[in-house]
Amino acid sequence: MKFAIFLGCNIPARLKQYESSARAVLEKLGVELIEIKEFNCCGYPIRNIDFRASMLSAARNLALAETQGLNMMVLCKCGFGMLKKAHHSMKENASLGKELNNTLKKEGLEFKGNIEIKHLLSVLYHDVGLDAIKEKIARPYKELKIATHYGCHALRPSEIVQFDDPVNPTLFDKLVEATGAESIFWQSRLDCCGAPLLGTNDVLSMDLAEKKLMDAKQSGAHYLCNACPYCHIQFDTVQSIINSERGGNHLLPSILYPQLLGLSLGIDGAPLGLGTNQIDITSIEGFFSI
Repeated sequence: MKFAIFLGCNIPARLKQYESSARAVLEKLGVELIEIKEFNCCGYPIRNIDFRASMLSAARNLALAETQGLNMMVLCKCGFGMLKKAHHSMKENASLGKELNNTLKKEGLEFKGNIEIKHLLSVLYHDVGLDAIKEKIARPYKELKIATHYGCHALRPSEIVQFDDPVNPTLFDKLVEATGAESIFWQSRLDCCGAPLLGTNDVLSMDLAEKKLMDAKQSGAHYLCNACPYCHIQFDTVQSIINSERGGNHLLPSILYPQLLGLSLGIDGAPLGLGTNQIDITSIEGFFSI
């Protein structure tokens, strides 16, 4: 298995533990990652300011992956959604595809639409497979309850991203349970984390995050698990701010899925970046069954 890895902008700058833990897990599972240094921003940050520029930015990444004949694996769900949107739009709208390709030709690039864009979780579930993951589990969890947060861009618009059932997704839950942990049901599991509002309406952004954290904790979760940099920052860094400014004491640690999986695969803490999370997650090692 070989993929062109697309990190996006946020992970290398603000969440290096997501990259390092994902690389460690994928190496353990036999997935080869190819670097394309010419990759640029996915276009998501400007999609509501300049649609064409956002599409061009995404299309350039797709064309670069096509030159290598590689499917793309994306860690960021915003990036995943944006690249899927561009791929879909250029295939469905011939005039848009022609217009963007005319610009890409200046660099000797062309979008043909013959590669797939997959999120990290999709690769683990569909390409690696649950059975292969379970065979590699060295330290299964016992009595560990996890609240899975899917994130908006993985599920909607469902006809474009085609990640999972947008109303009743199960893919992430099954990946969590492959580690021996229990993925619990919680009422607000599909609600927005509030990250898109941060910097625009901080009060509402923190209200949304706080509501989800309270629900997950009251539903019995020991940890909240996610696989998106924006969501993780919301549930880790912003949760710390909520606890400080509002006198709250939710302290429901947020763990990235490759961190959760990596520990159960027997990978030590250093490449998983456990110490770089704002809210301590090292106590999770107390849930190992062996």
